Amino acid sequence: MPTECAGLLKVVPQQSLGEPKDGNVQVTVRSSRGLDGGNVTTQRSPIKKTWVALDIFCFLVASIPFLVCEINIIPPVRRGFFCNDSSISYPLQHVETISDLVLITVGVLIAALMIILGESFRVHNLPQGSRSTVPNPYVVALYKEVGAFLFGCTVGQSLTNVAKTAVGRLRPYFLAACQPNLTHFNCKDGYLEDYVCTGGASLEREARKSFYSGHASFAMYTMMYLVFYLQARFTWQGARTLRPLVQFVLLMLAIYTGLTRISDYRHHPSDVVVGLLQGAVVAYWVAFHVSSMFQDKYQLPHLPPSSKITPRSDDHTNC
Repeated sequence: MPTECAGLLKVVPQQSLGEPKDGNVQVTVRSSRGLDGGNVTTQRSPIKKTWVALDIFCFLVASIPFLVCEINIIPPVRRGFFCNDSSISYPLQHVETISDLVLITVGVLIAALMIILGESFRVHNLPQGSRSTVPNPYVVALYKEVGAFLFGCTVGQSLTNVAKTAVGRLRPYFLAACQPNLTHFNCKDGYLEDYVCTGGASLEREARKSFYSGHASFAMYTMMYLVFYLQARFTWQGARTLRPLVQFVLLMLAIYTGLTRISDYRHHPSDVVVGLLQGAVVAYWVAFHVSSMFQDKYQLPHLPPSSKITPRSDDHTNC
């Protein structure tokens, strides 16, 4: 007999019910769900709301380093240079192959669209249960998966901006943006630290944020996350090479984005390599340790036949 039925049995001799006196008894069990089920739901709801508030708080805290560095509250480290350093003598190109707006829009839209379609299909076609107090399973699934993806975005970009500000590596176009007056210096002295840029404070500030590439890290994070997501959700075996092909295309988009940062003279090759690695590491961490895409958290446990409980319409349970 299941434990939850203990203490709720009421044995009634059938003779008291007008039945034949054959020694049989009727076992009537009043379900405990009917007695305190409402209180359990009421108590669980504030806890769930607290968890949602905690998720939002963690998201905001993770985005603080990104915002602090992005609005230049903390300026990047000021580094000197060598006059004959060819690695920072490239021209300044005002038009980027992949701009910030295109990168963020395409990356977020592709990822969000694929996650929405995948989770909607999963909720609609697979039998699942949920412990959430939100009655709509689509909202619960999208909140968990899209929320984990966006949390990873903030963590990755915060790490990138902190590195840019703390290292202060000069971009390949630094001399074109800074335009220092070298007539006041003797380049034979070697490393120059006491110099003044005449090209504008904004250009100079951005020219000190080479390490490491934010475009490469963000592109690799979004695309690698989708690679993991497809691995977990795309289970159709009709075409064995379709999923690997889509994953290959996603990775190529991320690598191409990093390569354009080199051809646009925005980053050194090492900046792009580190950015791609950082994006891949964050995507792996979020996919396997933050998101639930590889975990069956929504499925209800399967009870053995001997312990199943069948509720009746009269608020009783047969044990």
